[in-house]
Amino acid sequence: MKIVISYQSEQPIYQQIAMQIKNAVLCGELLEGTALPSIRALAKELKISVITTKKAYEMLEEEGMIVSAQGKGSYVAPQNQEVLKEIRLKKVEDALSGALKTARDMHVSRDEVEEILRFLYEDYEE
Repeated sequence: MKIVISYQSEQPIYQQIAMQIKNAVLCGELLEGTALPSIRALAKELKISVITTKKAYEMLEEEGMIVSAQGKGSYVAPQNQEVLKEIRLKKVEDALSGALKTARDMHVSRDEVEEILRFLYEDYEE
């Protein structure tokens, strides 16, 4: 798992870290039980404060994405697969909603949007 920090982003660094780890779990890149880097190791790797990394991990723990045990580290928490599916579908729905708004603003018809979507989907299947 590679975490990339943008110092130009308006999003706080701890949120960038948490979001990237959360996305890795949602995409199946990080599976249940996978050990995460220690707070200190991640802070050192990213050249950021331990406090910032700790805040990201605390945020993920509150969301139920990870579990931490004193002296043992942090791991990807067991996930309810139905909840994960709903989160994934919601992310897709949000992305498509934005695309549809753009299509509507650009006066692109429903048929044209469906054709574009079919074409793009076929590209991803290859």
